[in-house]
Amino acid sequence: MGPHPAVAAIRLAVRRVLHDILNDHQTSEHSSHERPPSPLVLVACSGGADSMALASALAFEAPKLDIRAGGVTVDHGLQPGSDQRADEVVLRLRELGLDPVDATAVTVGREGGPEAAARDARYAALDAAAERHGATAILLGHTRDDQAETVLLGLARGSGIRSLSGMAAVSGGPGAARRYRRPFLQLDRQTVRKACMVQSLPVWDDPHNADPAYTRSRLRHEGLPALEKALGKGVVEALARTAQLSRDDADALDAWAGQAEASVRDAAGGLECAKLYALPPAVRRRVLRRAAIEAGAPAGSLFARHVEEVDRLITGWRGQGAINLPGKVVARRQGGRLVIRQG
Repeated sequence: MGPHPAVAAIRLAVRRVLHDILNDHQTSEHSSHERPPSPLVLVACSGGADSMALASALAFEAPKLDIRAGGVTVDHGLQPGSDQRADEVVLRLRELGLDPVDATAVTVGREGGPEAAARDARYAALDAAAERHGATAILLGHTRDDQAETVLLGLARGSGIRSLSGMAAVSGGPGAARRYRRPFLQLDRQTVRKACMVQSLPVWDDPHNADPAYTRSRLRHEGLPALEKALGKGVVEALARTAQLSRDDADALDAWAGQAEASVRDAAGGLECAKLYALPPAVRRRVLRRAAIEAGAPAGSLFARHVEEVDRLITGWRGQGAINLPGKVVARRQGGRLVIRQG
């Protein structure tokens, strides 16, 4: 008799990702005549159901592929006893057979709000752990439900198709374009939690996930249930599908913008307004955003409204003055050219 269907589902999802990691690792080492060492894959684990299920599946599947499996838990220090819980997670991961296992304490700032600040601190700690241990990849336990929530949050911000594309199955860290892998984006939260239950895995439910002070928590416990009540079941699956379709479209538009950028620059590298005007708006705004970031505007602080103001220098030119952008970058129109630089 095989494993419970929920356990089989999480193991299959992880097995597929590990095969991809192994193929990437072997390809990157193809120039060496020696057999490449076994790659190390870490699981980011909070102790919650999603990441504990992920850790258990990694511990089961990795040895079959000669992949070393470890784990890291991040103590955000936002709740009393968080250090003790981090130690408990370390113990659980080691009991699963993972090695190395780290607990990393971080200081959460305030920039961008509490959720964004905690996320930034967490990813910085995970990047540091990957560098410290020489890990090839880090697995994250985001589910299809998390993806649906991310799409709705992007929709509420009105920040364009890239925001609607949600979380990528594969994304990068500093100097590592494919560091983060999300095996569970096609699995719902209920399946993952069931896998923990049938394996008798102890899990910790973060009270922040039920705290209405946090936007994602309100969306999870109030917004999505209201949508399902109004529109019927299947909303989560539809939103996750929207994320993938949006990601495909956004990737194609980004590639188009990359090719178009060279065609709108003059011999000195300046942006020609007439040529920019001729581009489709979605492509033009991407070119403008790229130019602003190259000039020094921080990508995380450059919002759609900033790009729209710069775009009006092209499409609604009435002799208006310079546009101030984050990072002390200034955009202005001069003699048929768009100049974007730190002022």
